Amino acid sequence: MDLNLLTALESLLAEASVGRAAERMNLSQPAMSHALKRLRQLFHDPLLVRVGGRMQLTPRGESLRLPVEDALARVRDVLAGEAFDPAHSARAFRLSISDNATGVLLPSLLKRLAKEAPGVSIRLQPPSSLAFDPLELSRAIDAVVACSPSRFKGFYQQQLFSDRDACAMRRGNQLRKGMTRDSFLNARHVAVVAREFSEDPVDSWLGQEGCARKVVLTVPTYLQALHVIAESDLVAVLPEKLVQAYSALLGVEAAEVPLDAGKFEEYLLHPARTHEDAGCVWLRNLIREVATSLGGQPGRRRRKFSNSRRHHL
Repeated sequence: MDLNLLTALESLLAEASVGRAAERMNLSQPAMSHALKRLRQLFHDPLLVRVGGRMQLTPRGESLRLPVEDALARVRDVLAGEAFDPAHSARAFRLSISDNATGVLLPSLLKRLAKEAPGVSIRLQPPSSLAFDPLELSRAIDAVVACSPSRFKGFYQQQLFSDRDACAMRRGNQLRKGMTRDSFLNARHVAVVAREFSEDPVDSWLGQEGCARKVVLTVPTYLQALHVIAESDLVAVLPEKLVQAYSALLGVEAAEVPLDAGKFEEYLLHPARTHEDAGCVWLRNLIREVATSLGGQPGRRRRKFSNSRRHHL
């Protein structure tokens, strides 16, 4: 069955006229007459017959009118894609967000969801739990926020915001006054080493620079490091936007690292599977809006991957 024949049949049954059906479909009358001929052969019925000066549906044609309209309406719904109404949706989205971006983006994102999509929920997938096979990964996740996107082969990528490393410390820590390269390196540091790494990438970078800091505590997440420095004189090298996000709550502050720490980018990535999905498109737009409100700069969507010194996903 040629689907175009069904649309022709719909017009013929609705108009009961070859000429008007042709106008409705923007076809020539001979083309519509040819379609009617094929339909008659297919259904083994005239479908339309001339009675006096006009055309009339046969009983078979009359019985087909509503079922054909219904069938094509369903097909059009499928082709148009499912509409997404965030205000009434109860959909659960699967996200993976890097450790530092969680603290920066998630509070504001949840506030927007509570206001605009109260039935929508977020299921965070720990980076360490994600599959390494690109096909499995694309099935397991709807969107990713990461600063080292090379793991996500074939994912669409867009720059979300820029950040840099800063020296995080308790507000009032005396180290901030006149901090030098030596005083920074000799301070008591908290290192952040995710489960999949052997050392903090900051220490790998410092080693390449020919120096080392004094690490007295190692924790697996940035938030744990923030809580430790908030209650002690220890310091940590953490993403600046994360420190700023928790400044008021924990009484911490960010100081410039007295070495060229450079910048890194956070990216929003998604698999091709979700590229045209209405709900996922809405969620990605919302994440970008939240990032922009926090000082992020919307970037160009691309597939090119780049590396960053900071490797915590």
